[in-house]
Amino acid sequence: MNRIDSRITRTVALFATLAALAVQPARAADQGGGMPGEWLSQYAGARALGMGGANVAMADDALGILWNPGGLSQLDQNQLMFENLHLFEDTSLNGFSIAVPGSWLPSFGLSMVSMSSGDFQRTNDVNDALGSFKEGETAYLFTMARGFSPRFSVGTNVKLVQQTIEDFSGGGFGIDLGAMYQLTPQFKVGFSALNLGGPSITLRQTAETYPTEYRGGVTLNALNGRAFITTEIDQSTGLGTRFHGGAEYWIQPGLAARIGYDDTRATGGFSYRFLPAYQFDYGVADHPLGMTHRFGLTYRFGGFFAASHADPEVFSPTGEKAVTKIDLNAHTKSGAESWTLELHDKSNAVVRKFGGPGQPPAHLLWDGKDESGMPMADGTYRYQLTVKDKEGRILIGPMRQVEIFTNGPQGAVPVLPVQ
Repeated sequence: MNRIDSRITRTVALFATLAALAVQPARAADQGGGMPGEWLSQYAGARALGMGGANVAMADDALGILWNPGGLSQLDQNQLMFENLHLFEDTSLNGFSIAVPGSWLPSFGLSMVSMSSGDFQRTNDVNDALGSFKEGETAYLFTMARGFSPRFSVGTNVKLVQQTIEDFSGGGFGIDLGAMYQLTPQFKVGFSALNLGGPSITLRQTAETYPTEYRGGVTLNALNGRAFITTEIDQSTGLGTRFHGGAEYWIQPGLAARIGYDDTRATGGFSYRFLPAYQFDYGVADHPLGMTHRFGLTYRFGGFFAASHADPEVFSPTGEKAVTKIDLNAHTKSGAESWTLELHDKSNAVVRKFGGPGQPPAHLLWDGKDESGMPMADGTYRYQLTVKDKEGRILIGPMRQVEIFTNGPQGAVPVLPVQ
């Protein structure tokens, strides 16, 4: 091997090992630091990191395709997702993904994940400084997923990976396969096989092929969808067998906390939803080299949804604005089978319930009375639209607020979504 090949090999090994130390447990890095494609295999975004990197049986966001492309068909709304991971020695990882769920057409996604290094020193044969250079790797993934029923879906990634170091560059293609199966309403399993047939990248003379990796896991839904417990086992050549586990709990409709275990280290994080189409994710992990932090931002729009909105948002059954009109809107993957709108008081008891077969009407009127026709007390009430389609899928709209106010002049208080 000549000097250039040796320098490239050493630089790639250093860069890959640095990334491995940052994005995976120390034990795995010791076993296989510098394995081809390790940075992509062990990528952990903000939400997944908070659950210890266990995501193969959840994978319910746009970048979930990195764990299991079959999870893409679970999405209801279109998603734009961006993540940033600032690691050690000026190394950083960035991820971007757009996902479009389908009904009779498959779901599609397009993602890009990149890793860039800090500066490496360039020298000649007698170690004279000749400036610096950087190393970078980028993966482009095109995803297609199909749900054969509300319980079973499969998906695939076709990915192109490019690597550049000094004046050398190379690229290669690979395939990922994944599947998701809902055993019961509370229990789901996921499986994926990554790097089938590549990518294989040649920078100068020697090709380096990403090892095939197999992942399997389960997710348990608890507390009526407010909590999730998930575990995952990964197996690949060089990295061996690794275990991930974690939990997610939605303290409020717009605030979640997470805790996890990534083979040898503790992780954690949280999410905050606002406006209500946006979600901010944060993940943190402990490591001997220092704490690592991940940040993510998701924007949801269009697609399949259920939504409701009261007008006016403050009304008085004994005043000029005696009723409030609640607009209803829903777009389901298959025909709507039934719908319900529930109004809750401050103790979360259902005080009024509307519903019927098929698509919800354009609007309904609420006069501030309960199921028995008795007037409700002044205060703030929450309402939420739920729609079930003919294949059993359930869409739950954001929780919103409306106020009854009869003591004095009516004001204008904004409805605050608390999803």
